[in-house]
Amino acid sequence: MTVTTALDVPELLEKARAKTGLADFGDDWFREPLDVLVHSLNTEAALSPLGFELTRHRLTALLCDRLRLRELQRTHPEVLDVEVRVAAEICGLPRTGSTLLHRLLAASPQVTSTLSWEVAYPLPFPGEGPDAAVRKRRARERMQVFSQLSPDFGDLHTVVWDGPEEDVILLDRTFVSMSFDSFYRVPSYGDWLRSADQRPAYRELREWLQVLQWQNESRSLPWVLKSPHHLTAVDTVLDEFAGCRIVMTHRSPVQAVPSYASMVSTMSAQYSEDVDPVRIGRYWSGRFSETLRGFAAARSARPDRFVDVRFADTVSRPAEVARRVLDALGLPPGPADDAAFEAYLERNRTERHGSHSYAPQDFGLSEEQLRRDFAFYAEVYL
Repeated sequence: MTVTTALDVPELLEKARAKTGLADFGDDWFREPLDVLVHSLNTEAALSPLGFELTRHRLTALLCDRLRLRELQRTHPEVLDVEVRVAAEICGLPRTGSTLLHRLLAASPQVTSTLSWEVAYPLPFPGEGPDAAVRKRRARERMQVFSQLSPDFGDLHTVVWDGPEEDVILLDRTFVSMSFDSFYRVPSYGDWLRSADQRPAYRELREWLQVLQWQNESRSLPWVLKSPHHLTAVDTVLDEFAGCRIVMTHRSPVQAVPSYASMVSTMSAQYSEDVDPVRIGRYWSGRFSETLRGFAAARSARPDRFVDVRFADTVSRPAEVARRVLDALGLPPGPADDAAFEAYLERNRTERHGSHSYAPQDFGLSEEQLRRDFAFYAEVYL
C-alpha cells in the first residue's frame, strides 16, 4: 500500500523548531535540496505507511540537528576555530572493497575516522557526560531496529555501531547526499544532485568534523573518510580540503553494479512496497557510468591528488595495501600500524559475513552490456 499523505516542508521545519525549542537554521541554502528531495519523495518514492513515518521522522531529526549545530556554534564559537585536516577520502563505486580499506586504515594510530554512533548522533545531548553513553546506547538500539527492518542487510554490509562509518551520513544533514537515492526511488532528486553546486554542503561537512574534534581535544589527527558519494563532487572535495587525497578503489563494474543494486533493493524495501530490481539496476548502472566519466575529467586536472587501489589486492593483501596507502598519504607506516592492521583483520574475521548471491540479470542488466558501458573505465583502471 502506498500512502496518499504528502510530506510538507513547512510542517517539517515547524516540527523541528517545536522539538528543539530553537529557531535558527542558519543560512537557508539547504532549502533548495530539501525542497527537491521532498517533492521527489512525494511524487516518485511510492512510500509505504511505515516508510512515510520513518521518512518523516528522519527528515525531522536531520532538521533538528541543523538547529542544534547552529546553537552549539553560537554558544561555543571556538568550535569554528578547530583546524580540520583530511588526509584522504576513500571513494569508488560501492562494493569495491572501500569499506574494508576504510576500516583497516582507521585502525592506524596515525589517523582518525568518523564512527557509526557519532555520525548518527554527532551532537552532545543535554547533560551528557564526555563518555557519550546516551548516544552510544541509542546508536546500538537504532542498529537493532535497522536489523529487524532489513534482516538480510548484514549479509551485504557489516555494520558495527562503534566502528568506522561513512561520512556521507553527516552530509545527510545538508540534504545533499547519495544516501537518499540509495534508500528511495527519487530519480528527479538524483538528477538534481549530480548537477548541483555541492560547495555549501562540503563547507558544512567541515563544520561537522569540527564539532566531532571539539568534543575530544585529543582528536587532532588527520581524518581518513569514506563514501562513494564523493565521486559526485571530486573537485569540491579537493578544493575544500587542502592536502586531501582521493583514494580510488577499483573493481569490475560487472560485479560492482549488480552488487550495489542488490543492496539498494534490500534497503529500499524498508520504505516502499514497490521495489523493482530491474528499475534499480538500470538506474544505478546509468548513474555510475555518468559519475565515472565525470571523475575522469576531474582526475586529469589534478592527477597527483589520487591513489589507486584494486579490489583484488585489498582482498588478498589487505595489510600490504593499507601500508602502501598510508605511505602515499605522507604517513609512513611503522610497527604500531602493522599491529593495528593485524588486530583489525583478526577482529574482522569474527564479524558477520554472510553469503551474497546476485547476477546482472536479476536487475535487468547483462555482463556484455556492463562491459560495453564501462569499457572506458576498465581499459584504464582494471
